Amino acid sequence: MTDERDDERAQPLTRRNFVAATIAGVVVTRHGRLDLGQSPKSALPAPPFALEELTIDDLQSRMRSGSETSASLTRQYIERIGAMDQSGPAINAVLELNPDAEAIAARLDGERKSGKVRGPLHGVPVLIKDNIDTADKMHTSAGSLALAGNIAARDSFVAERLRAAGAVILGKTNLSEWANFRSTHSTSGWSGRGGQTRNPYALDRTPSGSSSGSGSAAAASYCAVAIGTETDGSVTSPSAAAGLVGIKPTVGLIGRSGIIPIAHSQDTAGPMTRTVRDAAILLSALTGVDPRDVATKASAGHSLVDYTTALDRNGLRGARIGVARKQYTGYHVETDKLLASAIDLMKQHGATIVDPADIATAGKTDDSEFDLLLYEFKADLNAYLSQLGPSVAVHSLADVIAFNTKNASRELRYFGQEIMERAQKKGPLTEKKYLDTLASNRRLMGAQGIDATMAKYKLDALVAPTQGPAGLIDLVNGDPGGGGSFTAPAAVAGYPHVTVPMGFVRGLPVGLSFVGRAWSEATLLKLAYAFEQAAPARKKPTYAATADIGDTRRGAL
Repeated sequence: MTDERDDERAQPLTRRNFVAATIAGVVVTRHGRLDLGQSPKSALPAPPFALEELTIDDLQSRMRSGSETSASLTRQYIERIGAMDQSGPAINAVLELNPDAEAIAARLDGERKSGKVRGPLHGVPVLIKDNIDTADKMHTSAGSLALAGNIAARDSFVAERLRAAGAVILGKTNLSEWANFRSTHSTSGWSGRGGQTRNPYALDRTPSGSSSGSGSAAAASYCAVAIGTETDGSVTSPSAAAGLVGIKPTVGLIGRSGIIPIAHSQDTAGPMTRTVRDAAILLSALTGVDPRDVATKASAGHSLVDYTTALDRNGLRGARIGVARKQYTGYHVETDKLLASAIDLMKQHGATIVDPADIATAGKTDDSEFDLLLYEFKADLNAYLSQLGPSVAVHSLADVIAFNTKNASRELRYFGQEIMERAQKKGPLTEKKYLDTLASNRRLMGAQGIDATMAKYKLDALVAPTQGPAGLIDLVNGDPGGGGSFTAPAAVAGYPHVTVPMGFVRGLPVGLSFVGRAWSEATLLKLAYAFEQAAPARKKPTYAATADIGDTRRGAL
């Protein structure tokens, strides 16, 4: 007997059935549903695309000249996603398309014709992570089947800011389910609703972090720019793995209302783009005081209206930059070589390098951070779920755990939910242990960590590799361990972190991280932009089946 759903998946991936399929939570691709995690045997070529690698400025130039409209751009990106995932390398980065995207674009074209252009994002298609509420026909599910029916009653602050800026919200990207806070053996880029997202540079390599779909989508030109969210590494890690610029801003610079949370002390949304300038444009649109997020009150007077004004090709000249070596280098020889070259280049362009400039408290919050997140996850997720309507199956963390257990064949087929179970056992946020841990962590990575190090060496920023090259996708063991990462200090402190492409190891991108004090986004963007202009390290994806590991014959080097 033939399953009608199999016949449906065999149909050509038109805009109409792609939208229908993704709304149903079944992303159709050339390889079938990618929730099986099969390894590609060969890379399928990416079809040619007229908008490949184009920046926001490029798109605006075309719309001003009349050679493109927002509607035509939106249509081409939708067709790009369909062509890539139906007959191309099947990145599987988009979970759901906005069925009203072309209509929204047409209205914005009408505004342009009448002389109203809202700003640099006017008419530009943007993809956002599927844990960010949009009050439209799209779902907000964090990749979980438990929230497959969740239609937000109100836009998130991020969605409000994007719409006000004139952006076209093109769709929702796949992610590591529940932002990778479900299991210690999880596989980045996999969700029960969306399956496995792949890395455009090598299809068998992890897209990394929980904003994996946003990273892979932006890298593969599924959109002009994308938005992810980070608690610790979920913007910066997938950005580095996908050869992108990623900004994890100071907590409170971008409002978090309407974002499915992990932990309010560390959560933030952030831009994921192919250039520093595009990241600065997107950050400018997202900042502001959110009446539903008390943390944003502190941003008043600390944010720029236009972060592109901070960009300076000569921004490295006279800067003092410290190298955070202890714990954040030495784990991968080729990555360290890229760092050495980056340091030499920054010196050549006028920077004073302090090496080492180690964070004295490095590693001291590794265990306590996780415990803190467990506390906040339970409280914050319960608060989000409790206000959802009756069409949603879950209204508490306990409900989610029960749903996953009941639907284990679909939700727990590769890894469990032990993180959720541990969080469920935590007490309220009034417990002394939680309050003491929160104060201690902020002090260790903030005042005694990043702040103390920068003051000691009179620094403008700290640098280190964001992480090493991406590891293999592994649905048996979960994400590979043993690699390094420079995401924790800024994440725990709530401070800004900008990653920018630094180079490649065997065809896999590696990023360089710039970290600074609270509210120092402008300084970090200036330095990152100057580095990017001095060493344009980004290359477009090759969609290779695997990394360039060279000659594997015995004894060959």
